[in-house]
Amino acid sequence: CEVRPGPEFLTRSYLFYANRLFKAYQFYYWDPSCRDPSYSLVIKGKLRLRQASWITRGATEADYHLHKVGIVFHSQKAMREVASWINQTSGEGCSGFLPPGRTWAPGALYELLSAKTERDCTAALGFAMHELSLVRVEQHYQPLLQPQQSGSRLVEELYLGDIHTEWVERLHYRPTGYQRPMQSAVHHMHPCPACGIIYRADEHHPPILPVRAQLPMQLSGSWVSTHCEVRPAVLFLTRYFIFHGHNHTWEGFYYHYSDPLCKQPTFTIYASGRYSQGVPSSKVRGGTELAFKVTQARVTPMDQVTVMMLNSSEPGSCGLTSSWAAGVEQDITPTNGCLALGIKLPHTEYELFKTEQDTKDRSLLYVGERPTDGSSPNSPDKRPTSYQAPLIQCAGAPEEFSNYVSLKYLGKKDANGNEALKPLPVAFLLFIALLFLRWD
Repeated sequence: CEVRPGPEFLTRSYLFYANRLFKAYQFYYWDPSCRDPSYSLVIKGKLRLRQASWITRGATEADYHLHKVGIVFHSQKAMREVASWINQTSGEGCSGFLPPGRTWAPGALYELLSAKTERDCTAALGFAMHELSLVRVEQHYQPLLQPQQSGSRLVEELYLGDIHTEWVERLHYRPTGYQRPMQSAVHHMHPCPACGIIYRADEHHPPILPVRAQLPMQLSGSWVSTHCEVRPAVLFLTRYFIFHGHNHTWEGFYYHYSDPLCKQPTFTIYASGRYSQGVPSSKVRGGTELAFKVTQARVTPMDQVTVMMLNSSEPGSCGLTSSWAAGVEQDITPTNGCLALGIKLPHTEYELFKTEQDTKDRSLLYVGERPTDGSSPNSPDKRPTSYQAPLIQCAGAPEEFSNYVSLKYLGKKDANGNEALKPLPVAFLLFIALLFLRWD
């Protein structure tokens, strides 16, 4: 169950054909468990892959054209709410989309957008498919879990462009980062109880996901990124956090890279401070609101470009003037942060957290999504309403794990001796014959 800024709760199922046509389902819900459907969108169009992105390394840029968008309501309440949005915010062509008092008809499909009639009533929903303008397919291998089996299983994941955190920016924002990946219908992570349910769904039969236990917020311990993360404005990084529950202090390592596989380190930030007692979020059900104070930070430049940038920064704005060297850590607390890297100390951020367990009973920590414009959630009104990719809880003491989370930690090889992440030729995307394949 995905959480988009707003918040919006949804699941997605996209089918791509060899003739460049696509059919996409987006299922929207009232609840963060994706068990109470509100409405479903069925989206048809055409996708044309262009060239490798000049902005986001490892991605392919694409053009898309929408032919039709239809909506099916799953309750009278959903129909009334959406009709109200459209009637209030759309132009003349949509003002009578649904007459007031129209009775909900289960299964009825209403046309929101038609290329033939040039009608488009989707803006009121904050709907756009700009996510299709940035595409990446990744392939890696998952070890087989059963004791009697050896080897690994191929996993393919589709990364599409990120959704802007500001509602009003969605309609024209061109992504430079990604959403959480979608799983291939055939080569997906195992186990994945939700995958088959979503795959078999359609606009008339939205997926109802299995019940999941609500976990109390238990932050104490060490948490680490599960893969190389991509943020808007071309940031590649991995994260490692340590939370000390007994005194509400925290430490964080942010490893930054210049490439989408996190192989070429640029700089590392170490930050620490205190965090508040969490309270349940009234805006994002299932989330917990916290405030984090950053009081100390250290920076380690890892390449000559970063060294030159830091050494040429304004005197007194980032550590000792002209004293930076590759691989040498420096405390930036005395200069109240580092202007060149956008770090200000002391600093308070208003956060949204959530903990879950995955299908292998591992603990996951979701931290609030960063504002797309690169700013900081430094006031309560800027608190996130969606999440970044999850961190996974590590076993062992923090000092034992810090060696694993070195700048090389994503350079592991899979069971076949290959690099753990391999970007596929993205044209492969159009040949995933999802319609003709069964789930195992």
